[in-house]
Amino acid sequence: MEKPYLPRIRELPEEERPREKLRKYGPAVLKNYELVAVILGKGTRKEDILSLSQRIMSQYGNQAIFSEGDVEKLEEVLGLSPVQACQIVAVFELGKRLFGKQYEVFLRSPEEVFEYTKDMVRLRKEHLRGLYLDTRNKLIRDEIISIGTLNASLAYPRDVFSPALESHAAAIILVHNHPSGDPSPSGDDIELTRRVLEASKIMEIEVLDHVIIGNERYFSLKEKTDTWG
Repeated sequence: MEKPYLPRIRELPEEERPREKLRKYGPAVLKNYELVAVILGKGTRKEDILSLSQRIMSQYGNQAIFSEGDVEKLEEVLGLSPVQACQIVAVFELGKRLFGKQYEVFLRSPEEVFEYTKDMVRLRKEHLRGLYLDTRNKLIRDEIISIGTLNASLAYPRDVFSPALESHAAAIILVHNHPSGDPSPSGDDIELTRRVLEASKIMEIEVLDHVIIGNERYFSLKEKTDTWG
């Protein structure tokens, strides 16, 4: 799969830069590599901060980097400076100590998905989110796939499956919000779901559901439509 072009941070509008997005929208809207970019602060002479952060997540992987405690190994494998390697190790070690028991999330029903993602009701734009699971339905990656306009969230199947391949996920649950508060699916929602389901047959990664979050309620496309056949 061809790696998409990733602009340098100075090429982005100020409101699209990770730190500014974090301040304006909160951490939930940032992709994993953008969170890493906030932690590291700056790149190297050879690599912009966004490229460096994306490479860390794609080459090293969500779960592996979370458990790595060898600073020198991170320096060598990822080409980080000693300061950057220490930052990565320290922040994930702190996360493990403070919240380690909370990382195991199992999603086996639309109700559980809604409880896990209901904070999306406060978002003013549509956010398409991918929840990537292992064979036991344990969450191994939570990714914002795209951010749309007030009325639409645009994404392609490749955007959905790329994080699944990186994380070796066995299954995916799609989630997005309707800022209007009405979780009823639009024609575009159903069409996107159908395209993703078709792609899932080729990728051999199961799509378990597509849940739409509204104002204190949700809509499961798998339960309430014939999209799954």
